[in-house]
Amino acid sequence: MEYLDNAKDYLAEINWAEYALALVGAIAVLVIGLWIIKILGNGFSKFMDKREMDDSLKPFLKSLFKNILLVLLILSVLGVLGIPMTSFVAIVGAAGLAIGLALQGTLQNFAGGVILLTLRPFKVGDYIEGGGMSGTVKEIQIFNTVLNTPDNVRVIIPNGKISNEAIKNYSAEDTRRVDMVFGIGYGDDIKKAKDLLTEMINSDERVLKEPAPQVVVGELADSSVNFKVRPWVAGSDYWGFYFDFHERVKTEFDAQGISIPFPQRDVHLFQENPN
Repeated sequence: MEYLDNAKDYLAEINWAEYALALVGAIAVLVIGLWIIKILGNGFSKFMDKREMDDSLKPFLKSLFKNILLVLLILSVLGVLGIPMTSFVAIVGAAGLAIGLALQGTLQNFAGGVILLTLRPFKVGDYIEGGGMSGTVKEIQIFNTVLNTPDNVRVIIPNGKISNEAIKNYSAEDTRRVDMVFGIGYGDDIKKAKDLLTEMINSDERVLKEPAPQVVVGELADSSVNFKVRPWVAGSDYWGFYFDFHERVKTEFDAQGISIPFPQRDVHLFQENPN
């Protein structure tokens, strides 16, 4: 009963008119604050566009800017309600420690996002391999990196994972070497095949003169003599050249009577003497 009496005394001491006024003020601050944050967010986006900032940074900085403004707005609303900031900060500190321990993976992803945007191993539009996946970078967010695979599937990789593993960036350099292997039969003319491959390489306008392309005998395999063909092309021509050249080699080898060996198996039948 004593607790009930104390509660009644506490409620009786509350100035409900002032509390209602503070509540209305807090709601007004919240609504106006959200409107201002939206305007500032759009202004910040336009500012980044005018400064021609890297597309990789824009989503990250916009999200960070918006979240900081939201925290400041919440503190302002609590201040209007009359909640002491010292007590609130202490509560937030204790809660932050508990939340930090519970969300270690999320914080790791945030740190990974900062690392990716600081060191910049890739940017939006690059084709990369990382975090066990490969695709074109569409967006670098605070916690995740978004890729689109060649068959147009969207993949979301946590930044903590991708920043702690090896990253292959296929778009980092302007040129790429195309590594191909073509086999001919042991009975075919090696010089003729080598000259034909060299002529096909030199006649393709997509092949760069420097570094010079290579056509060498790379291996005497079990059933074929393998040529290693290594021309250099612009990164944008890589796959087009790769597919075209394989088709052209098959056509030219057939026309010149050069065989392309394929796996074969000899089967020997022995007749058992019934006697």
